[in-house]
Amino acid sequence: MTIEFIWQLPTSGDSRYGNADKLRRGERTSAEHPYSPGVTDPRGTSFNYLDHLHEIARASELAGFDGIRIPEDAEGDDPWILAGYISRGTRHLKILTEFEASWGSAVYAAKNAVSFQRFTGGRFAWQIKTGGDAQQRRTQGDFVKDSDVHQRIEEFVTVARGVLTQSPYSFKGRFFEVLNGGFQGPLGGQVVPPVYLSGNTEADLSLSASVADIHIFDAVTVAKLKEQIASLKSKTDDTKRKVAIGLRLDIIARETEQEAFRDATRYRNQTRQTGSVDALEEHLWGGLTTHVTGANVTLIGSYQQVSAALIAYAEAGVTSFLLSATPHFEEAYRIGEHVLPLVHEHLQPQQRRAA
Repeated sequence: MTIEFIWQLPTSGDSRYGNADKLRRGERTSAEHPYSPGVTDPRGTSFNYLDHLHEIARASELAGFDGIRIPEDAEGDDPWILAGYISRGTRHLKILTEFEASWGSAVYAAKNAVSFQRFTGGRFAWQIKTGGDAQQRRTQGDFVKDSDVHQRIEEFVTVARGVLTQSPYSFKGRFFEVLNGGFQGPLGGQVVPPVYLSGNTEADLSLSASVADIHIFDAVTVAKLKEQIASLKSKTDDTKRKVAIGLRLDIIARETEQEAFRDATRYRNQTRQTGSVDALEEHLWGGLTTHVTGANVTLIGSYQQVSAALIAYAEAGVTSFLLSATPHFEEAYRIGEHVLPLVHEHLQPQQRRAA
C-alpha cells in the first residue's frame, strides 16, 4: 500500500496567523499594507503573490510532501499557468491541477498534458471538477445542462486518454469528436495524467467507476468513509476497474490537544463565523476553513492524535491524502516535521509487507 500526501496551493488567497482573512500575501497593489506603521518590507514591489505560491510549493517539497494540488477558483489565478510556474521550481512533486471539462477541446488538453509531462518528467496529474450549478457555470461561459456534466467529463477523459495512447484514434460522442487523431514522434508515448475525480452522489461514484484513477471523498468519520468506499467498490466491480481512494481535509495540529482547539477557536473568531461549526465527532469540525481552502472538514488535535486519525483513514483504504491548512506556507513545514513522519513510521512496515 503506497500512500501519497498532497499539499494545496491557495490560488485565490492565503491567511496569516494573526489575520485569518483571505489575503493576497506579498501583493503591493492596494493601499493596505500587511505590516504596522514603522515596519518596512525590503522586498517592496519585487515580491508578489505568485512568489508566495512558489514558496509554498518549495516548502511542500522540502517538508516531504509527494505532490501539490492547484485548485480551480473563479477568483484565483489559472491552475494550468500556475502548474507550469510551480513545476519549474520543484523536482519531485506531483503537480495535481484542477480544472473543468468546459476548459475546451479534450485533444488540446491532452496535447498540453504531453508538454507538461515532457518537461516535468511525468509529474502532471488532472483533477477534473464538475463545477457549480448551472448559474455559476454560465458565468464562466459554460451552458451545458447540469444533467449532462458527468457525461461530458466521461467523454473528455475518454478522448484525452485515447489520443495519448493510440494513433490513429477516432471517437464520436455528444460533446467531443476526433477523427484519426493521436500523437506520434516525441509527443507519443508520454505518461497519461492520472485522473482524480470527487463527489458523493451516485452520479459522481458512477463516473469515477468508469474513468477515474483516484476518487476523492470529503473527510467524514472512518465508519462513514468505509460505507462510501463500499458503495464505490460496488460500482467498480461492475466496470472491472480499480479506483484508488483519496481524502480531502484540512488540519490544525499542535503540540497538545488543548493548543490545537484553542487555535481552531481563535481561527473561527478571527473569521467572524457567527454560526456554530458542525462537529462530525470530537476531532472533526465541518465548515471551519471552507471559505479559505475549500475543504469541508478540518481535523483538529495534537500531532499524535492527528497522525493516528490519518493512519486510521489509511487502514480504511485511503491512499491519497489531499491536505491543507492556513497559513499554507508555515503549516506545510509544521505538518511535514511533526505529522508525516509519525504516519510514515507506522505505515512503512505495512507497505514493506504489501510489497
